[in-house]
Amino acid sequence: MGDEEAAEPLLPKSSESRVASLDVFRGLSVVLMIFVDYAASIFPVIAHAPWNGFHLADFVMPFFLFIAGISLALLYKRTPHTHRTQATWKALARAVKLFILGIFLQGGYFHGITSLTYGLDIQAIRLMGILQRISIGYLIAALCEIWLPASRRKELGFFTSYCWHWLVSVILLAVYSGLLYGLYVPDWQFNVSASTSLLPPTGGGDVYTVNCSVRGDLGPACNSAGMIDRYILGLDHLYRKPVFRNLKECNMSGKGQISDSSPSWCHAPFDPEGILSSITAAVSCIFGLQYGHVLAHVQDHKGRLENWLRFSLLCFALGLSLTLIGIPLNKSLYTISYMLLTSAGSGLTFIALYVLVDVYGHRRLTAVLEWMGKHSLSIFVLVSSNLGVISIQGFYWTKPENNIIHWIVTRFQHS
Repeated sequence: MGDEEAAEPLLPKSSESRVASLDVFRGLSVVLMIFVDYAASIFPVIAHAPWNGFHLADFVMPFFLFIAGISLALLYKRTPHTHRTQATWKALARAVKLFILGIFLQGGYFHGITSLTYGLDIQAIRLMGILQRISIGYLIAALCEIWLPASRRKELGFFTSYCWHWLVSVILLAVYSGLLYGLYVPDWQFNVSASTSLLPPTGGGDVYTVNCSVRGDLGPACNSAGMIDRYILGLDHLYRKPVFRNLKECNMSGKGQISDSSPSWCHAPFDPEGILSSITAAVSCIFGLQYGHVLAHVQDHKGRLENWLRFSLLCFALGLSLTLIGIPLNKSLYTISYMLLTSAGSGLTFIALYVLVDVYGHRRLTAVLEWMGKHSLSIFVLVSSNLGVISIQGFYWTKPENNIIHWIVTRFQHS
C-alpha cells in the first residue's frame, strides 16, 4: 500500500492541489481525539456527555464525518458519467477496508495499556465503532456524489443545485425519526455474561430485566436504537462500557464497577456508534459534501466564506430551534438537533482554519497539525490500538512497573 493510499480515510484526499486548511482541520480532529481520550480522566468536563448534552469530546466524530464529506467533493468533482460504475466500486472497496480496519482496531483485539496482551473470543467482538461509522457515512455520501449530479441551471445557488442530495438527507432523517419515535420497545432481558458489571445481578438470578413497553423513549434503557442493535448485532457484539454508566443513577465507582442497587439497564452494553444513529451520522457527511462543492467550484475566498457562513448559521438556527422544542442533544443517539449543531460547529471551525491558513497564509503556525492531517489514519491506528502508548511503556527503570505510562495512570485515574 502506497503512502497516498495509506493516508486516506480519515479520509480521502483529492489528487489535485491540496487545501492546506482541510489537512489542518483533519490534524486538529486527531489531536482533539487524542486529548479527550487521555485527558478525560483528569478533566471529566471534556469527556463525552453521559447522555443528553455535549462536551468537547462529542465534537470529534462530527468533525471526522464533516471532513470526509468535504474530501469526497474534491475527490469526485470531475468523475465522468462513463466512469460512475468504476468509481462506485472503488468507493465501496474503500468503505469495506475502513470498516474491517475499524473492527480490528476497536473490536477488542487490543486490550489496552493496563494489560499487555491481545486477542479475544470472536463471539464477543464489537462490530461497530468510529471507523465503521465513518465508512458508512463515506459510502452514502460518495454514492450521492457519484450518481446524483448537480442541476445545470445557472440561476440556482450551489446548495440548491444539489437538490437530490438534500432529498436523500430528508429521506434519511425521516427514516431515522420514524424508527426512533415509532418503534415499540418491549421489556427485554440480558444475561450477566453480556454485562459490563463485575457484580452478580440483583436477586442472584441469571439475567437482568429492563422494563420498557414504550414507544418513542429517548432514555438509555428503552430507546429503539439500542433495541435495533440488540436484534441485529446481538448483545455480545455491542460496546461494553457505554458512557451512560457515568450517570448518577448508575452509581459507578472509579474502578468502573456498577452498584448492585443501580437500575438494571446500567449493567447493559450499548453501542454509541450503532446502526440507527449511523443514519443521521451519514447526513453529517452529506453536509460536509456541500461545503466541499463550494470549495471545488467557487474560486474566490469571499464567495466561499459567504456560502459556508450562511449554511453554518442556518444549521445552527435549525439545531437550536429543535433543541428548544424538546429534541435533546444526544451523541449516543445522534439526534437531529445534535447533528445540526455539530455540523454548524464543524463548518465554523473549518471557516476559521480556512481564513487563518488559506486566506492569510499562516501555515507555519499549523505545520504540525497539517502534517498530522496528512498521516491521520496512521496516527489513528497507533492511538486506537494503544501501540504508541505501549511502545513508550516499554521503557522502564529497574522493573516494568517503573515507566512513565504507569506513573501517569496510577496518579490521575479515578480512585
